[in-house]
Amino acid sequence: MEATLCRMTLRIALVAPLVTQIREPQLGGSQALLADIAGGLARRGHLVKVFAASGSEIPGVRVVDTGVSADLLAASFYRHGTQPASDGPVAAAFKRVFRLVAAERFDIVHNHAFDGPAIEAASALGSQVVHTLHLPPHQPVVEAVRRAQAGPRPPTVVGVSRQQGLAWRAHVRIDGMLRNGVPVTAIPFIPEPGRRLLFAGRFSPEKGARTAIEIAIAGGHNIDVVGSPYDVEYSAALERDFADNPRVRFHPPLQRATLWRVMGEARAVLCPVDWEEPFGLVAAEAQAAGTPVVAFRRGALPEVVSDSLTGFLVADAPAAVQALKRIDEIGRSSCRRHAQDNLDLERCLDAHETLYRRLYPVPGAERAVTR
Repeated sequence: MEATLCRMTLRIALVAPLVTQIREPQLGGSQALLADIAGGLARRGHLVKVFAASGSEIPGVRVVDTGVSADLLAASFYRHGTQPASDGPVAAAFKRVFRLVAAERFDIVHNHAFDGPAIEAASALGSQVVHTLHLPPHQPVVEAVRRAQAGPRPPTVVGVSRQQGLAWRAHVRIDGMLRNGVPVTAIPFIPEPGRRLLFAGRFSPEKGARTAIEIAIAGGHNIDVVGSPYDVEYSAALERDFADNPRVRFHPPLQRATLWRVMGEARAVLCPVDWEEPFGLVAAEAQAAGTPVVAFRRGALPEVVSDSLTGFLVADAPAAVQALKRIDEIGRSSCRRHAQDNLDLERCLDAHETLYRRLYPVPGAERAVTR
């Protein structure tokens, strides 16, 4: 006999990062993840509203136009090792957003914006509040979380990977983990490898686009580089230094369905990050497509990539060049199977529902039913 749980319908508000629109092509991993979570929870029968920057759109989900223009918040872009603006327009924007949230009745308010003012503004709500910390510890956000946790209605604060949670626990209380996931069944599996390498992600120093290009060139490989000019100066320098190199092809951000096909057609995906990667959605998507990953052993990437089974985890660029010589040892079916078993969005949605049930219990909603 199989035991299942009666699923209850919840009214859920998801607050998005406001620095970009939430629409295709997505300009960041947390934006794509939020769209997946919103769509998945709606398909499971929940009443979901996403509060996002003007112009946002998620198929099958009600998106509230908050009246906030992402272009006006460029100063609040997260840049690793710097202090982005967190007052003025940013504070005003999140006050506006949370006034809109407060005007309706929600069972759960789940904030995905990585901004101190978002955490501050959420503290005044009467609903159960969850904050997902998508990035490494950042002092203004640490201080905002501390203040919220010391308040009369402490929020639930979660990380996205074991390693990231450990880093945050040195600063604040972490109440759990909602491990990220990718929609494996929507990502086409391509069993035969192509010839080119791929880097996909935002063009900023911590993501390692330059290092990926240098690894490819050093190993005699051709590489496609796909992403958004998140850091304008860094992006301009990439184009200036490599646009005329015949081994390198730059591409603008792609619709996710197109990006997944490009991933599946790659020989390997490179993730030579220069920070403690909080999760690694690109690495997860690549494996779902059947493509092995060569990544630096940083942050949560060892939780996403199975070393020597779905790719190689290495210490530096020379080691990555050597690992690419062995990339044909990696079975593409093993990559897909690892993604199905460990990285699928449905597990991520299960974890969200489990947390929401704990925070908003409904009598009888978790009654076991046998069949």
